[in-house]
Amino acid sequence: MSMPPAGTTKKRMFSRNDYLAPLPIPTGRKPSDVLNIIWRRNDVFLDIGSYSIGSAVMVLWPVVMLFLVMAYFTRNIASGDFSQDILVAGSIITGVPALFLIQSLFREVPLPVRFNRQRREVCVPRDDGEYWIVPWESVTAAATQQSSVSQAGKVTMGLLIIGFENPDPLAKEDNKHFSLGFNCGGGTTAMALWECMRSYMEIGPHAVEDQTARFDRSKGIWATYLDDLIKAAKLRGWFVTVLWEGFCGIFIFNTLLIDVLERWKLNPPPDLPYPDIIEWSKPLPPEQWAKCSPELEEAIATREAELAVQSKDAG
Repeated sequence: MSMPPAGTTKKRMFSRNDYLAPLPIPTGRKPSDVLNIIWRRNDVFLDIGSYSIGSAVMVLWPVVMLFLVMAYFTRNIASGDFSQDILVAGSIITGVPALFLIQSLFREVPLPVRFNRQRREVCVPRDDGEYWIVPWESVTAAATQQSSVSQAGKVTMGLLIIGFENPDPLAKEDNKHFSLGFNCGGGTTAMALWECMRSYMEIGPHAVEDQTARFDRSKGIWATYLDDLIKAAKLRGWFVTVLWEGFCGIFIFNTLLIDVLERWKLNPPPDLPYPDIIEWSKPLPPEQWAKCSPELEEAIATREAELAVQSKDAG
């Protein structure tokens, strides 16, 4: 599956595609796990999960609250009929996504994709206990962004798409490609999410913030929530904390429900059960670590020079 070279951007009137890999060169963005897709991070490997129950709740819950608020403030219009119509419309619009969300809670959590920086390879779990070992430098990545304009204004949506090729040359046509899609809005946000994987593989574990402690919480939900409030208050002050983590966190995004569901489904996250991959995931002596290819080294140096010039011009 051929793609334009990394660093290429294709713009149209209502769309934009940024091609990020191969080869995985710097994007100029700071790594940011905006969707909490990092499940494990250590000196050997990084596990990326595609099961983001928290993101689904954060998208669906504000819509539910919006319809409830609209129904409450219109309860005295037309003897309450208008308010009931809003509740019915809200039930229809949010009902189908809610059913899909509930259905996903009773399925097994998909296994993560594992990036091994010492071997510079990626383990991609597939169906029926199969898995691929894909060279890191062959991984493809693109940030896509689509916009639409209506009476309500301009709406922009986007994805980060990461693709893998089956290394088996005899694989069937329907088993040659696999991709992960992350609904992060595209553009710079998708680049920041991709940088979590790229920076881990090319720079090291220290380049990516470790936020995996949420998968091993010994305290209860309310105690954890209070600890998070205190931590946020030290960074931003109590006024902003109460407004954002307090009011918005509970009523707009329902972080408490997200905590409950993550504890249920991702405490701890699933691990790769294959015996060969358990051995593959063990640390290697530094002299046995795989090296970056000369082509990638040259591409990174060229890209870093371009970013330095852009930063200088912007300053």
